Amino acid sequence: MMKRLLAFAAGALMLVSCSETFNATRALQGGMLAAQALTLSDAQVQDYVHQYITQLDAESKVLPESNAYTKRLRNLTKGLNAVDDVPLNFKVYQENQVNAFACADGSVRVYTGIMDVMTDNELLGVIGHEIGHVAMKHTKKEMRASMLTSAALEGLASTSDKVAALTDSQLGAIGNAVLNAQYSKKQESQADDYGYEFLKAAGRNPWGMAMSFEKLKAVAGGSGSQATAVQKLFSSHPDTDTRIQRMSERATQEGYKRPAK
Repeated sequence: MMKRLLAFAAGALMLVSCSETFNATRALQGGMLAAQALTLSDAQVQDYVHQYITQLDAESKVLPESNAYTKRLRNLTKGLNAVDDVPLNFKVYQENQVNAFACADGSVRVYTGIMDVMTDNELLGVIGHEIGHVAMKHTKKEMRASMLTSAALEGLASTSDKVAALTDSQLGAIGNAVLNAQYSKKQESQADDYGYEFLKAAGRNPWGMAMSFEKLKAVAGGSGSQATAVQKLFSSHPDTDTRIQRMSERATQEGYKRPAK
């Protein structure tokens, strides 16, 4: 595949004389960036993202093990040690955002804002959904896409296993890719299904998946910064009502009873 991409870039240079408007340098750079994106290994993605998460943890208010929020998360995620050989680690950020995310290096970060509005089942469904993006390599695909659109990420991929220390601009670009990932509707649906099965595997009622969407929809219908953040989140996701219906119908068909709350 890489040879094909490089051949395309070289072939494009031969067409310069046929069109005065053709930018040969830009075409070659585009081909090289695409080749670099393809060489980005899982290990490299994990190492680069880990550098960013280490910085984010240092800049955020991470709640200690003695905190009630952290104890709740530890209890919920007990026994969840890895996904596809990627070790998982969980932390709580004291931040009034209704949000949670999981990264390619196995870091799962949950905000106190979402813990305040969700039940244990709902919260675990959201965590399962986010881990699903990691398990199905969506995070790696997003990083590849970011390499093609962010000049700050040029040259990250290498034929060597050695990973360089990231510059501030590269850390910023990776942070943007992590926190503002634009997954396709198909990928979001796949992550929904993963979250549903995740709940079942944990011995939980999978109705929590549908009910978490209902809770997010309720937050989005309110006002203030929380509502605005969730509205922005929904703008890049599949239709919320459709997701609720799909998860609800599946739980009903499988004989699960909807919890009272």
